[in-house]
Amino acid sequence: MDIELLRRFLAWCTVINSVLLLVWWVFVAFGGDWVFRIHGKWFKISRETFDAVHCAGMMFFKMVVFVFNLVPYLVLRLIV
Repeated sequence: MDIELLRRFLAWCTVINSVLLLVWWVFVAFGGDWVFRIHGKWFKISRETFDAVHCAGMMFFKMVVFVFNLVPYLVLRLIV
């Protein structure tokens, strides 16, 4: 695997993961009641807990994308 292939791989990983995060945010922001009803059938949680779990999950996912996709991509762009 050469550096250019790795750089393209990380770039596409960043794009795809960012789109997934955006879709997640859209579902929770604009369809929050619908998503809450679906999750409410599976788990007995309050609306506040639901919001906190999704907020923490999105923050964690965003940090993972930054640390494992975006930062290595940027480093490879800088050194090559």
